[in-house]
Amino acid sequence: MSRGLRALGFCLLVAACGGNYSAPRDLDNACAIVSERPRYHRAMKRTERKWGVPVYVQMATFYQESKFIGDARTPYRFVLDVIPMGRQSSAYGYAQALDATWDEYRDEEGGRGAKRDRIEDATDFMGWYMDKSYEALGISKADARAQYLAYHEGRTGYARGSYNAKPWLLRVSSQVAARSDTYRSQLLACGKL
Repeated sequence: MSRGLRALGFCLLVAACGGNYSAPRDLDNACAIVSERPRYHRAMKRTERKWGVPVYVQMATFYQESKFIGDARTPYRFVLDVIPMGRQSSAYGYAQALDATWDEYRDEEGGRGAKRDRIEDATDFMGWYMDKSYEALGISKADARAQYLAYHEGRTGYARGSYNAKPWLLRVSSQVAARSDTYRSQLLACGKL
């Protein structure tokens, strides 16, 4: 009996240590998101102070990249529609950071202990990346559309205008900008801006 209780206690401890990777309930309402997940709001405010990237730009980008799901991954690729051949890319976590870009961030800013599925690290990564886009390309940190294009295509791709050959990406970047504007208005209305 005590062996069973110890096993149960161990399982409960492991479950308690795991992250809450599920999406907030109402992704269309910024106030509901920060009310349900105050930790997200604290992390984004800290990033805003450190890097100058507004909370609403971060939120719109997180929505597009992962729907605020901490362990989000890209879908699998399949051969003959049945044989899995690995994931589409190494993107992982809230910010959908690629392995190489995440390693660059950790070397420069985040430290070896930074994790893509920890919201504090993901927001800091996003602020770091967008600050570099501002420095290299002159993109305003409040310009959600252009920042998203540089985030998605990489700074070199953005500078080359690679997004112009992708009508779907131009459409998505406009949606990110619209969501950013909506989140900004909502946060202003509930006093969380």
